[in-house]
Amino acid sequence: MTELAKRYGSSLYGLAAEESLTDTILQELTLAESSCKQEPEYLRLLQIPSIPKRERCGLLDQAFEGLHPYAVNFLKILCEEDLLGELSGCLAAYKERYNADHGILEAVVTSAVPLSANARDKLIAKLQDKTGKTIQLTEKVDSSVLGGLRLDLAGERLDGTVQRRLELLRDDIANVVL
Repeated sequence: MTELAKRYGSSLYGLAAEESLTDTILQELTLAESSCKQEPEYLRLLQIPSIPKRERCGLLDQAFEGLHPYAVNFLKILCEEDLLGELSGCLAAYKERYNADHGILEAVVTSAVPLSANARDKLIAKLQDKTGKTIQLTEKVDSSVLGGLRLDLAGERLDGTVQRRLELLRDDIANVVL
């Protein structure tokens, strides 16, 4: 995330917090970002300099009619400043502040096979007990893990995979002095 995206996303969060709209704006900004990802041609169209900014902003008004004016106006500001490419970073900055204010930690767990519902619930409960925060868990499946789990939480990686254990064992064997 760039400094610009951080500044814009954080500013939008500040405004939304003052107006008690953090949940609404988060949902609508997420919708706008996913729409732009699904239609990359539309995003490119909004970034063509030969199309007047007023027309590009009008397209945003039409496409996102029904969203809260703060969300639509934010998109229009990004368009006017030629920063629509920073939308994902702005959303990440917004979510960062939202999560901090709401006691939420995002975690990513990687395993060789999908977790069962029971294992997922136990992992979430254990993480919530340890951190005292609400955990939003994202699951990834990676067959190279072989077994065990790799957890990315709050910028820290906890690697309990078979692959990592084998790497550590390989390093230990390589460092043995006879």
